[in-house]
Amino acid sequence: MFDRVRARLAPDTDTHREPAIGLFVDGPNVFRDEFDVDLDDLRDVASDLGRVGVIRLYLDEHATPGLIQAAEARGFEVIITSGDVDVKLAVDATALSTDRTIDTLAIASRDTDFKPVLEHAAAQGIETIAIAPGTHGRSDALQNAADEAITLDS
Repeated sequence: MFDRVRARLAPDTDTHREPAIGLFVDGPNVFRDEFDVDLDDLRDVASDLGRVGVIRLYLDEHATPGLIQAAEARGFEVIITSGDVDVKLAVDATALSTDRTIDTLAIASRDTDFKPVLEHAAAQGIETIAIAPGTHGRSDALQNAADEAITLDS
């Protein structure tokens, strides 16, 4: 048992490991009536990009218990904030990009407020991906700031 713990805590010397993906989902901007976004689709997008290291869904206090339960059942860490989720998501994504916990930062949102987060991550050498909840939910500013842009099918 202790060998497994030591192995997890030991520095990663394998330079050929699959990249660690950090997926940060802006719940109030992604799970809207006009978009037909599925939690499994978001998880699949992250898995297709590499090894999922962090997968978080940010929600406000108005989130339904059903959405929270569904997200947790699919392996999302659910973060509930009072009010706007943007600041918490931005701070968390920036912190994990800065300390190199993740190799790739993916933000699912249509909110231009996350452009500086993507720019900061890119400056740290982190690959960046903007995930739009649908064609009509795409932010040109986010897509242009990211290394790659993905649009979920509606």
